[in-house]
Amino acid sequence: MSAYVKEVEQGSPAYRAGIVAGDELISINGHKICDVLDYKFYSYDRRLKIELARKKIKIKKDEGEDLGLVFETYLMDKAKHCANKCVFCFVDQMPKGMRETLYFKDDDARMSFLLGNYITLTNLSEEDIDRMIRMHISPVNVSVHATDPEIRRRMLRNPRAGECMNIMRSFCDAGISLNCQIVVCPGINDGEVLSQSISDMLSLGEKIESIAVVPVGITKYRENLYPLKPMDKEAAIETIRIVDELGEKAKLSRGERVVYAADELYIKAGLSLPDNRYYDGYPQLGNGVGLMTLLHEEFSDALEYTDIPDNIDGFTVATGVAAAPFIRKLIDELKEKCHNIDSAEVYAVRNEFFGDTIDVAGLVTGKDLIRTLREKPLAKRLLIPDVMLRQGETVFLDDISIADVERELNVQVVPVENDGEKLLCAMLGR
Repeated sequence: MSAYVKEVEQGSPAYRAGIVAGDELISINGHKICDVLDYKFYSYDRRLKIELARKKIKIKKDEGEDLGLVFETYLMDKAKHCANKCVFCFVDQMPKGMRETLYFKDDDARMSFLLGNYITLTNLSEEDIDRMIRMHISPVNVSVHATDPEIRRRMLRNPRAGECMNIMRSFCDAGISLNCQIVVCPGINDGEVLSQSISDMLSLGEKIESIAVVPVGITKYRENLYPLKPMDKEAAIETIRIVDELGEKAKLSRGERVVYAADELYIKAGLSLPDNRYYDGYPQLGNGVGLMTLLHEEFSDALEYTDIPDNIDGFTVATGVAAAPFIRKLIDELKEKCHNIDSAEVYAVRNEFFGDTIDVAGLVTGKDLIRTLREKPLAKRLLIPDVMLRQGETVFLDDISIADVERELNVQVVPVENDGEKLLCAMLGR
């Protein structure tokens, strides 16, 4: 894959050196540049010898400063497609007719390091592994699911899936840190299998930085797919028990729990969420571990130090079924400091698009939002969690836009980050 420059950031080291759009980057300090890892790794130094197709140049810059080159794609080549056929794959459970990008299954180690994506390690060649160790690509996020080779092969339906522990051990021995996740499928990798998997990962030492345990997501689109059982209350309680038992052992030896259960498990179990101290700095927020506790912590702190006006214009909040009771409690805290709010209603959006088993806010579609709220009394401002939208955009999973919702419901839609202070500000209309 050729590394053609699409754009050069104005004022950057590359701009000052005379590199222009259309140039082909061949090598840096004698190392051929094939992708974004090569580019970032070999351009880190202060003094660089750059070979372009049309000339060679020398550049001096600050150590770690980016050259300022923008390529056609972020990776500079195609993302690696997932080689697995996981029994729990969410992409396989989506309806037909959605935009093509939603059906792409990436499993690219570069996206793990650079963007935080989770990978299964099944499509890494020996050369890939050696390169990651040589470049010290750390941390790497790994979807483990089970450490027993046969069970993991059965879950991922890939003959290479059983190599996981050996690869992770090689990384840990080389000083590469790993964040891991386990998607629990009742009857397959729960119970004793889950306990053994967590124990096996903890045995690799302190380079296993964190382990998230999350319940499998099951939509209504499972025709001809592996017959999975949803996580019920009893299974969730047992899963939390295993996580807490092994987390306590890890805390005694390492000072941190290392392994954590996702918020969704506590909701399914009907148990209270742990407090702020439980999460050791929240290393697994991306897997929904501690999101609600952190949001509450931030909201309460902001409420304590913010001047609350005597009157607050009304607002409506729409979120997933799982989070709705939690948001209502936050509003109750606000009402204790301000007794004159025009209106403050929370509506739980039932997910008809994917089915009732999906209750998280991040999978609420525009059509379900409109359907739920069309006949409801709404304030002028409708607050929604921004995870409902495509990152950096204003459309929902089903391509309904914010403008569509505003037109259908005659409201102002206000997307809000998962940040307690920003949520309070949005409620206050600031």
